[in-house]
Amino acid sequence: MLAALAGCGGGPSPVEPAAATPSATTQVTVPSSTGSPTAAAAASTPAAQPAATSTATSQPSPASSSPTTSAAAPLAGRIRPKVTYRGDATVYDAGDGDGACLYGASRDLMIAAMNHTDYESAKACGAHVLVRAANGASVTVRITNECPLPCAPGQLDLSPEAFAKLADPSRGRIPITWRLLSPSTSDTISIRYKTGSTKWWCAIQAIDHRNPVALLEVRTSAGWQRLPRTDYNYFVSARGSGCGGAIRVTDIYGQRLVVNGIALRPDVVQLTQVQFPKR
Repeated sequence: MLAALAGCGGGPSPVEPAAATPSATTQVTVPSSTGSPTAAAAASTPAAQPAATSTATSQPSPASSSPTTSAAAPLAGRIRPKVTYRGDATVYDAGDGDGACLYGASRDLMIAAMNHTDYESAKACGAHVLVRAANGASVTVRITNECPLPCAPGQLDLSPEAFAKLADPSRGRIPITWRLLSPSTSDTISIRYKTGSTKWWCAIQAIDHRNPVALLEVRTSAGWQRLPRTDYNYFVSARGSGCGGAIRVTDIYGQRLVVNGIALRPDVVQLTQVQFPKR
């Protein structure tokens, strides 16, 4: 099946190197508010209609305390740490790995499209999940796309390469369980301004984050301003407040990263020197 893109103003241009590496610092305060995604859009097409719904087979337990994190995951949405979900795995033609999250082509094709419900208006974008089949085989995938209705809660639409780690792709559909990971990685977070961004309007995206992003804020003369998230995985400053200034990114565990020195350069992936701690 074919993957389609969701977005506003078209997909991102090919990645260009940033002119300079911005500086960044990690803050330790945990925000008390929760994220509030705004919309939903279709992106991948399921191979077959779903036959299973998501059920949490375990309840999340408090994570170990840390001076840089909250005790649990207060900003998590439907996909919560330390919970196992059940559903079906289907398979779709992932192409170069681009999808509704608008990350662009993937370095590898161990990727998946999250069902519309659990995609939760792009909140699932960039999440790493461990998928297990009934035969004991497993694969870790990154969420880069959305599987629209009738994809059921709990369903993952896998690339052929990822599905083949579990079963022969000709099977088309198999029962699975899956859970959220906070994987080891040598990557640091990157920031990208969307095509058309100016000091009067801008949209900002975080890329290569270890843990799912819950909030993105920009610094203004009045303090930190939280930006609403779109279903195409950008956070928008509709009146230009904070565009080109400091950016604060918060993961679902409440861990915050503050990045300075990101130029307002649309469609350029700009590297930082920071990454969320492993959970």
